[in-house]
Amino acid sequence: MKKKNNRPIEIDIINFGLYSTWDRESSALPQFIELTNQVTAEIGVEFGMIVEIRKARGRYLDFIIDHPPFLDENGDLAAPFTGTFRVKHNPFHFFLGDTIWAPVEDKRGEWKLSILLNDEILATKSIWLV
Repeated sequence: MKKKNNRPIEIDIINFGLYSTWDRESSALPQFIELTNQVTAEIGVEFGMIVEIRKARGRYLDFIIDHPPFLDENGDLAAPFTGTFRVKHNPFHFFLGDTIWAPVEDKRGEWKLSILLNDEILATKSIWLV
């Protein structure tokens, strides 16, 4: 029987800010361009953070992207973006971020990016779209 991984997870923010366009179907991370917590809100701009996760192989972590209030495609207030990912190897690099889309006016403000384990925040970073 496999031993369960209960070791404390180690996580570091490697960089944050502006990135090249990211191919979500690829295993390659976007290329880091500029370290900043303020990003100009322009259509197609990729922003976020890359973290390095250690001592978590095989575990599942959650993410939340809290964003300024804007309406979704149904005209409802969009909920924070959430998801789960599996740590595939040790160390593991993970990109959490988004691309700015139209209309940009309602995307301006604080975007809070967080990675969690069982509702405990392991890493968080705020990026301001201006």
